[in-house]
Amino acid sequence: MGYTTVIGLEVHVQLLTNSKLFCGCVNRFNPDEPNSQTCPVCLGLPGALPVMNEHAFKLGVKTALGLSCNIPSFTKWDRKQYYYPDLPKAYQISQYDLPFSEDGVFEIETNSETGETKKIGIIRAHLEEDAGKNIHDEKGRGNDSQVDLNRCGTPLVEIVTQPDLRSAKDAHIFLEELRTMLTYLEVSDCNMQEGSLRCDANINLHVETDDGHVIATPIIEIKNMNSFRAVEIALEYEEKRQYEVWKKTGNTLEGSSKQTRGWDANREITFAQREKEDVSDYRYLPDPDLVPVIVEEEFVQSIRDEMCELPADRRKRLQAMYQLSNYDIGVVINQGPEFANYFETVAKGCGDGKQATNWVTQDILREMNERSVGINEFPIKPPVLAALLTKIVAKEISVTSAREIFNTLLTDAAGGDMPIIEHIDEIIKEKGLAMVSDTGQLDGVIETILANNQKIADDFRGGKQGAIGPLIGQVMKEVKGADPKTVRQMIIEKLSS
Repeated sequence: MGYTTVIGLEVHVQLLTNSKLFCGCVNRFNPDEPNSQTCPVCLGLPGALPVMNEHAFKLGVKTALGLSCNIPSFTKWDRKQYYYPDLPKAYQISQYDLPFSEDGVFEIETNSETGETKKIGIIRAHLEEDAGKNIHDEKGRGNDSQVDLNRCGTPLVEIVTQPDLRSAKDAHIFLEELRTMLTYLEVSDCNMQEGSLRCDANINLHVETDDGHVIATPIIEIKNMNSFRAVEIALEYEEKRQYEVWKKTGNTLEGSSKQTRGWDANREITFAQREKEDVSDYRYLPDPDLVPVIVEEEFVQSIRDEMCELPADRRKRLQAMYQLSNYDIGVVINQGPEFANYFETVAKGCGDGKQATNWVTQDILREMNERSVGINEFPIKPPVLAALLTKIVAKEISVTSAREIFNTLLTDAAGGDMPIIEHIDEIIKEKGLAMVSDTGQLDGVIETILANNQKIADDFRGGKQGAIGPLIGQVMKEVKGADPKTVRQMIIEKLSS
């Protein structure tokens, strides 16, 4: 017997607003001063009335448009009743039957080598307020749990997918693609460590029996996953666990209640937490303190006009424009919009997308990581790098010489001199890095080096192709502006003659 894994995700995204969803308290991650960002509204004190944050609603609509959702003209707020210690009102202001968006689709690239994609249905994206945070004694010493209500009332968009994902890896990819889109749209910083993006996963199996029937196992919701990798590992574990449980018990979806299980990252197992509530248990009712929202088409269009090019569209455009691999363009896009802007400026400036990709995704990204700076703070600006790469494309300098110039520009920047385009020509002239086109000059240097390295030469003649590397390096050291390809070809010809 085999089985198909069925996965749906519930993603909670905190929005980048200055204030909370229904009050004026500051919306900021602040673990150092618990319970300091609160007021009568988010604490649910008697007589306090909520007022909707218009900017939060706009960011919610922008998110929905990025997910290709329909935006109904009428939406309302509901009270979702349940009691947790970190929910002081004992209800959450959310949306139930009339969310502000629904019926969307989000495309993910399931294979970066082939470019294969898959469309994941979006049931709805709705707005709601966040709860506070319970802080427990994780060391098991029996100390009291504490409650921090700073997060209470933070605006959230909850994105609920159709159960269209068929593997833990695809769930991981979906979350990465979603995070990229949300950061491009600037609706959230998606920092999982700070709780800006949280994910619950629903998973069950469709088991194919020997007689051709398909049996669905009970649905399990997994919580407490604090990274995309954790989501993938938890789903892989739960998939195997459910199959083993089904083989022993034969439990099916019909007649079984939905269970919530937590993820233990240390032991890499899921554990039972509680039986999942039904919708009726939440006793939804329209919030009497908030008026419904009428959404006009002009309002939606104004938000659509403000939106940047979505990362999926930008990936396709740049790929077609510069004939780049799925992997290369994926690295560029996934670093964020500012990084992609840097790449586009360099590629246009030098006229060679592949050369630009190599330098931006390798040299620039490496130096950014070593210096712990963002692309906007990087000292070599796009026009300067484009000018440097233009000289490679025009065969005025070699790639080896370009890297020496690049390192010199970085050194000068560290000394306080901002690299400029004219500085490149000065470095080339000062260090003699211009491309050497005189093969006669190279010929003499190569003859001398071969004469002084007879063993290496004999090794190459004996079939050791890698032996030629040191010879090329010695020639390049003697003649800095030499083209490595030309040097290699000349050495091979001399050793073969």
